[in-house]
Amino acid sequence: MEKNTSLVVSSPNVKYTDDYIYSDYVYEETLVTKTGNEFLAKPYRKSLNIRTAKKVGKVGVMLVGWGGNNGSTFTAAVLANRHQLSWNTKNGTMDSNWFGSITQASTVRMGIDEKGNDVYIPMCHLLPMVHPDDLVIDGWDISPLNLAESMVRAKVIDHDLQQKLKKEMAAMKPRPAIYDPDFIAANQADRATNLIRGTKYEQYLQLRADIKDFKDRHKLDKVIVLWTANTERFCEVREGVHDTGENLEKALRNNEPEISPSTIFAMAAIDEGCCYINGSPQNTLVPGVIERAEKNGVCVAGDDFKSGQTKLKSVLVDFLVSAGLKPVSIVSYNHLGNNDGKNLSAPKQFRSKEITKSNVVDDMVESNQILYKPGEKPDHVVVIKYVPYVGDSKRAMDEYTSEILLHGTNTIVVHNTCEDSLLAVPLILDLVLLAELFARVGFRQEDSKEYSSMHTVMSPLSYLLKAPMVPAGAPVINALFKQRACIENLMRACLGLQPNHHLQLEHKVPFMMSELQSGAMFSPSPPSKKQKLAHENGDK
Repeated sequence: MEKNTSLVVSSPNVKYTDDYIYSDYVYEETLVTKTGNEFLAKPYRKSLNIRTAKKVGKVGVMLVGWGGNNGSTFTAAVLANRHQLSWNTKNGTMDSNWFGSITQASTVRMGIDEKGNDVYIPMCHLLPMVHPDDLVIDGWDISPLNLAESMVRAKVIDHDLQQKLKKEMAAMKPRPAIYDPDFIAANQADRATNLIRGTKYEQYLQLRADIKDFKDRHKLDKVIVLWTANTERFCEVREGVHDTGENLEKALRNNEPEISPSTIFAMAAIDEGCCYINGSPQNTLVPGVIERAEKNGVCVAGDDFKSGQTKLKSVLVDFLVSAGLKPVSIVSYNHLGNNDGKNLSAPKQFRSKEITKSNVVDDMVESNQILYKPGEKPDHVVVIKYVPYVGDSKRAMDEYTSEILLHGTNTIVVHNTCEDSLLAVPLILDLVLLAELFARVGFRQEDSKEYSSMHTVMSPLSYLLKAPMVPAGAPVINALFKQRACIENLMRACLGLQPNHHLQLEHKVPFMMSELQSGAMFSPSPPSKKQKLAHENGDK
């Protein structure tokens, strides 16, 4: 994607300065109350001022599990695109790209041209955003292999491209990480030779030192820490341990066994002022972590990359329920052969993944009380099996059975073969870029002088995550197109533009169609009778 390409909005609601983009935005919703069998709907409006900082700065990303399939593939993808590499395969010469990334490879409908045709632009051109080529990468791993060796072990990247990246990636070596055999599968022990020793608190201090060293060495303005390591078991959240930031630190100093490695990484990142993103399903972001993030003014997001099977599920179930069909049985079977699959072959780690995959349909089911009685849900079963031969090429098989008219049934069966890391890596990129962008956005009411940041729990990133974290009391949205619309429309709000409504009245209402054809549609409108009357009354 080209650098320095941007969108300019010409509107009295938008002002550009050297440092900020300011927008005056009216947020509209509808309040609905129910009395007996009657619904009463009242539209309401909230006037906001939105400020987006234009300076991106120099951004670094630190990956936990840098030497894994995702970490090595992410590094290879950034370098391949930065150097605009091409390589040979049995299917011919291939060029680097960012397919699968919504920021780099998807477009957003901005509006219409003079003829009424839709106009689309790349998402990354809406607002100032980090360019992937400019990212600085570092990280930790329990394995001591350099990134070139990790790339070979992962068996994801084409051989010819590996050769072109080998020299640069061989110079990259992960920092020692935390290994706790109580939280990840015992079958990972043979990799765990690159470790931070000492107590949990000493490990925490070392991680903070690592982040500071990375930031100072590369003169970075921001660092984002992202977990792409093995799935941990769920920790047992305990009162007096995980409930507050203060208790969490005390427990850390006391070497409390129920504080997971991922929570230690999250605490270290937050205390260094860095956004933390949890790309695996475990419950890293316990209440004490979120409280600590709020206190430090940094954002967190989680949980678990939404790349293949679950993403499709969030589309299909939304489609079925919206069509008035009733999914009654959803059975998902997976087999994969990479190290993630090996780790998930252990029961406790599988349970973490099962929870994030199983809850993805809940909000769609709850949206339709015609189909489902309160508390009623489809039968939903998730199975994951480790099959080493298939490597990173994961197989997913799903069966969706729905009840249709007069209690008939309709069954959809889907078989999906996907290269796991090549789907996950673009999500890592989008999470980093969008988290950085949204951290630069501030909101204030018209009668206030102070701008406030978005909530610490960055729920707009839900599109990219299986089990999205949301602020306490907020609804969890899993339906994919709602999540995507949230990202687009939030960016439009920063530019003083209303959400896309897709009404296309200029193609449906005769007098608007005539105005479009004559060219009068976009001419300044003459004042209405109400405006004239208001003006006359003002003169009197």
